[in-house]
Amino acid sequence: MNGTQMSTVLITGCSTGLGVAMSVKAAQAGHTVVATMRNLDKRGQIDAALTEAGVTADVRMLDVTDQTSIDACIAGVLNDHGRIDVLINNAGAAQLRTTEQASDAELQWITDVNYYGVVRMTKAVLPGMRETRSGRIINISSVGGLVGQPFNDFYCAAKFAVEGYTESLASYVGPAFGIHFSLIEPGGINTAFADNALAHFAQSGGMLDDEYKPLLEAYIGGAQSRAESSDDPGSFAYQSADAVADIVMDVMSAGQPPLRTRTSDWSEAFTARKTQADPTGLKQRDDVVERFLGTYDFGS
Repeated sequence: MNGTQMSTVLITGCSTGLGVAMSVKAAQAGHTVVATMRNLDKRGQIDAALTEAGVTADVRMLDVTDQTSIDACIAGVLNDHGRIDVLINNAGAAQLRTTEQASDAELQWITDVNYYGVVRMTKAVLPGMRETRSGRIINISSVGGLVGQPFNDFYCAAKFAVEGYTESLASYVGPAFGIHFSLIEPGGINTAFADNALAHFAQSGGMLDDEYKPLLEAYIGGAQSRAESSDDPGSFAYQSADAVADIVMDVMSAGQPPLRTRTSDWSEAFTARKTQADPTGLKQRDDVVERFLGTYDFGS
């Protein structure tokens, strides 16, 4: 796929924020967009955005935590559109909780949405992409997939898992079958994502009065300051969904897309100690391919 080739693009998590922005921008670029969400009762935001932009998308129900839902959606898309050229794994959920405070149910939920959902969706589209020897899978990760952060224990763990999973696929599925894998690593995005995390936090007990309370108070206070406008882009953590979506569209249309992309000056500065030697991740990928599969002829 290049900037002039039109494709069928399936995006998860499209009821709000980044999913909406990516759906609109992909449709504006001329692609066939399949915008999915767990609850179609929440499609009002994307319908309004598509109408305002003068474009259309095929809005469908898909729950990334439910294999039956995934199978039904993929089968329907393939029946109606013939193929899936691009998968953007965007569905996700955040959580503020310490390891000691979190229940097993919370651990399962955050991992299921953020990690297993990516695996299930990838597994569902790979056979078709492998058959055509083409395709792109773009996983919306986070700076939390590179650097662990306070009170985001399970969220960061799930995003670290997405990073390792994507790196592994890029080391053999990519070169063998012509499928590109990319990670998008934003800092904060001004969407309902953080609000939903705070709502879940409140519903699940809120700030407990224990030894972690002053640490959490300091964390929440810092988050509020990071969300404020600043003349220094390196200190401003939060971006608009449109700004991040523009970067995703650039990655989607690149002839040789990067394995990983940070989306802001803040994200670059925050992760620099881990990324500055290989910002795109392609050097590490090539090294892994050479070390483990150097004798294999990918051209055969």
